Amino acid sequence: MADPSQDARQMRLVAIVIAVTMLLWLAIQAIGLEYGWAARWAFLADLAAIGAFVWSLIVTWRIWRRRNA
Repeated sequence: MADPSQDARQMRLVAIVIAVTMLLWLAIQAIGLEYGWAARWAFLADLAAIGAFVWSLIVTWRIWRRRNA
């Protein structure tokens, strides 16, 4: 059985990753629009954000599975 404090630490990390990813993604989109960056840079930021969100989803799913096991 998993340690509840370890699960809590991982969930805090997931929350921080989601919040920071969202803020950085919004900032990059706004800066790119302001300076007229090429669309490929916006897509790169989108891809990085999707990667962070998928990682967060996987970690959250693993914690949920451990708690329900």
